[in-house]
Amino acid sequence: MFGFRKQSRLPTAEEALPGRATPMPVPASHFVNHRPLQPPFPDGLAQAVFGLGCFWGAERQFWQTPGVWTTAVGYTAGATPNPTYQEVCTGRTGHNEVVLVVFDPTEIDYPALLKVFWESHDPTQGMRQGNDVGTQYRSGIYTFGERQQALAERSREAYEAALQRAGHGRITTEILPAPVFYYAEEYHQQYLAKNPGGYCGLGGTGVGCPTGRVAEAPAATAR
Repeated sequence: MFGFRKQSRLPTAEEALPGRATPMPVPASHFVNHRPLQPPFPDGLAQAVFGLGCFWGAERQFWQTPGVWTTAVGYTAGATPNPTYQEVCTGRTGHNEVVLVVFDPTEIDYPALLKVFWESHDPTQGMRQGNDVGTQYRSGIYTFGERQQALAERSREAYEAALQRAGHGRITTEILPAPVFYYAEEYHQQYLAKNPGGYCGLGGTGVGCPTGRVAEAPAATAR
């Protein structure tokens, strides 16, 4: 995950790489649970997208979470269509490394996923996560519908208060309606299942997220 030019600001439209019209080929199934990575998903499932640093460890954190049906890694919140990993690493696409989480809301609710998100990384670091420095490692929540947006914003307020009580700084996490999700290359999908000794920079602050202060609401249905 190292070796590319590190960027601390998002590119302008003029600076962004042009990308391409051709989508990335996507594996037919998840390497671990053998379920589809792409829609259509079964009725009743919902989806969420999170960015919390290098997406290898982040994806494993979510596929191991009970109630999560499938996961995939990709790029979002940038300007370049269908970017490659090498392009994202230049800092000239504006994309974040993210995890698509498809979940069963009868088994796990959205606030519980937010708790996993907040507690699995340090959301106060800006354009970095530990030793991973650059715009692609920023903390982000990308929401489906007004209810997810409201829940994410309330959880940010609650967790920031908890962090500040523990001596941490302000949260820098961006919370946006979910932009286009571009699937990452096949070798990135479920990378740490294929490479058990691979790099994982995931690490939290040790501060618990007070999910009891975040009211629940129906999740967005996956399509």
